[in-house]
Amino acid sequence: MDSENVFQHLLQIIERYHENLTQGRYVAYHEPEALYNLLQLDEQTEGDWNKLFEWVEKYLTYAVKTGNPAYVNRMWAGANLPSIIGEIVTAVSNTSACTFETAPVSTLMEQYMLREMLALVRFEDGVGQMTTGSSNANMIVMMAARNVACEKGKSCGLFGQSRLCAFVNRDAHYSMDRAAAILGIGTDNLIKIATDSHGRMDLVDLEQQIVRVKEEGAIPFFVAATAGTTVRGAYDAIEPMLALREQYGFWLHVDGAWGGAAILSDTLRSRYLSHVEDADSFTLDFHKMLGTALMCNVVLFNKRPSILQQICSAGDESYIFRKGVGGELRDLGSQSLQCGRKVDALKWFLDWKFYGRKGLAERVEEYLQLCMYAEERIHAEAELEMVVPRESFNVCFRYKAPPGESAGDFNIRLRNRMQQKERGLVGTGYVDGQLALRLLVTNFNVGKPELDTFFENILLTGREIIEA
Repeated sequence: MDSENVFQHLLQIIERYHENLTQGRYVAYHEPEALYNLLQLDEQTEGDWNKLFEWVEKYLTYAVKTGNPAYVNRMWAGANLPSIIGEIVTAVSNTSACTFETAPVSTLMEQYMLREMLALVRFEDGVGQMTTGSSNANMIVMMAARNVACEKGKSCGLFGQSRLCAFVNRDAHYSMDRAAAILGIGTDNLIKIATDSHGRMDLVDLEQQIVRVKEEGAIPFFVAATAGTTVRGAYDAIEPMLALREQYGFWLHVDGAWGGAAILSDTLRSRYLSHVEDADSFTLDFHKMLGTALMCNVVLFNKRPSILQQICSAGDESYIFRKGVGGELRDLGSQSLQCGRKVDALKWFLDWKFYGRKGLAERVEEYLQLCMYAEERIHAEAELEMVVPRESFNVCFRYKAPPGESAGDFNIRLRNRMQQKERGLVGTGYVDGQLALRLLVTNFNVGKPELDTFFENILLTGREIIEA
């Protein structure tokens, strides 16, 4: 094979893979050592296109088929076809989205999509940015809040400053801990707030903790409401936090990495994200429920049009960034922590144009209906039980362990056997110290028949373990 036929051959392989994505097993499972031997990674293949495509075939043969209905393991699954097209095109064109002169089309597409998202969330006079994911977005927001609380923090650091304290749901994503560590806040100053019976932040405890740190001379500068906690799927109440913000002057962020997709539906917005338009910032991962190819995140700021430029711009940037006519923003990289920026706007734009807000909203609404159906199935099976009632899009359940065995140990064995038998891949998590199988419906190839098959495999596997 010569280089002239590379794309023709590659597209044939990709097309065949995509056609068979939902068929058969989701993975050809092997333990690491056995898989290493099968892959023959030490083989020398310099300059050999045929050998190179053998690596491609091996990759696709042994990789997890995340678009397969048996894959219900993570908050993301197989990607939308429009965004796959966008991903291929951006790889072929291979440019950086940091400046208009190197990425004129993606710059305009990204600016367009950011305006669409600001209007969707109803942030007025705001600004947005695409990032590498909500972990990065949460850090950028916390940095913005830090710099607002300590005006000289950007230039002088935190030396001699009052202690800063941030507050999050005790079940908030670990990216909050990492952000506190990276930004010099310190993980000890990230205060984890107790939750109520629904997994939502206890607002009485939140206010008590704010008052406590103020009495100690610290500044309560940041509160993050989680819109869909990672394990349980709980939504913190935004409206009462707004009242506390008025009293104590902190920055209120809404981390919608997972459950923020409810913003697409007016019905779900009023149910889960009421008053989000009054928050200071909001983040959402399009690569999760909405299905855009990894990675695709947006972080939005309310009523602070220049905040990103203020916090991210530093050092001599004159060699690369330029202002447009009249001094308007031209290069999106000037308000990013990154220099080189992958072009993610095209796949996001193509998904948005192909499905539209209405189509994406209907998808999220359907996912919620499927989660309700899954909960009903669990209640209908004597061998299964919910660990906690469903709050939104997360279904936390388990197989009832036989006498003499802990529920946690049994369900870990069940989950691992499901994986090894190639019957399905489901996640786990802990709720109040209890291990749960965490079913997430974020795969558009999953419907009621596929959920029925999933539960049949759960029951089959549990019975096999008990009978062994």
